[in-house]
Amino acid sequence: MQLSDSKFNKSCMAFRKIINDPVYGFITIDEPLIFEIISHPFYQRLRRIKQMALAYLVYPGAVHTRLHHSLGAYHLMTLALAELSSKGIEITDEEKTSAKIAILLHDIGHGPFSHALEHVLIENMHHEELSLMLMKKLDQEFNGALTMAIDIFTHRYPKKFLHQLVSGQLDVDRMDYLTRDSFYTGVSEGVIGYDRIIKMLTVHNGELMVEEKAIYSIEKFLVARRLMYWQVYLHKTVLSAEMMLVRILERVKALWQRGDSSILTNGPLTMFLTGSVSGNMEENLELFTLLDDTDVVASLKHWSRSEDKTLAFLCRSVLNRQLLKVKLQGEPISEALLQEKKLSSSEKAGVSIEDSDYLAFTGEAVNRLYNPYDEHINILFKDGSVRNISEVDNALIHENLSRPVKKFYICYVG
Repeated sequence: MQLSDSKFNKSCMAFRKIINDPVYGFITIDEPLIFEIISHPFYQRLRRIKQMALAYLVYPGAVHTRLHHSLGAYHLMTLALAELSSKGIEITDEEKTSAKIAILLHDIGHGPFSHALEHVLIENMHHEELSLMLMKKLDQEFNGALTMAIDIFTHRYPKKFLHQLVSGQLDVDRMDYLTRDSFYTGVSEGVIGYDRIIKMLTVHNGELMVEEKAIYSIEKFLVARRLMYWQVYLHKTVLSAEMMLVRILERVKALWQRGDSSILTNGPLTMFLTGSVSGNMEENLELFTLLDDTDVVASLKHWSRSEDKTLAFLCRSVLNRQLLKVKLQGEPISEALLQEKKLSSSEKAGVSIEDSDYLAFTGEAVNRLYNPYDEHINILFKDGSVRNISEVDNALIHENLSRPVKKFYICYVG
């Protein structure tokens, strides 16, 4: 039963809030500190950032947010910590709370449309760096209550397995986004047995591992991840839309450098795009937290009426889902084909050949199933021995499947 906020309940019963999640059912928040963090404007901003950027243009149901995902990851972290504790692994209450906070805030530094615009709005800065800055800011506001969570997040805390639950090959982050993205897209290939994997988690010599009974579940988890990348995250139409969005912001920057003030939208997005932000990023965290997907969409509508034909064409194309065509192949795109597509794209869009770089371009997409050399999922066998998942008998994840698959693409006006 969900408790009301009455003084009677607060004074007579333990703190408890429940959230109804479409994937897992009820998620329980039973610690006041965690509830305060969730209620903070920095965290609530995640409601306005889509988890899968522009994937909804291919999968209409993929409109869930970073807030959905982080709450789901928090729920799985709660289950994982309870499971490990039940197996006699020592985890204090403070460590449990801190690990939950670390996973709740692991994506708090994402900008609009998540990964699609990373390094475009804030150059040379990964979202994890911004997440850490925001966590430190919150730590100050909460009088040092997040210090251990920050140590876990940054891999400085002695108990290595706590960090591995937040960021590792079997972290609860991946378990949730595969489960959740599969649910919202309707792509059943992404379904994993997260509940069985969590039940099989253990700690050996301070590191997170899985019991040997979970071998097949882990192999399914890795294969599902690969299928989701090609079928969803790197779907050619999603790729086209996200690269068009990148080109739009690059065009806006170029126009501003030429002195075109018509692109100004009087918001935080314009300030970052035009380089009007002074000082370092730590001094502009409050401004950054004003950015979300709505700023970009509103700007696209403004720019779709621009006198610049290239910018207007790209914006209208994204808004109306009239996207660039994409061709994927195993070999690099030839220069001759690129030049051919640039010429035809400039003619079809009615822009100059000099501006065709924004309408016809190449790139590459890489997908790796599992890298046994710098990524480890270790299996703990009943006899106490430990082996990498790629080294077990009759392993599905063997050397050949561990090699990365690279595809080259060209986008152009169809």
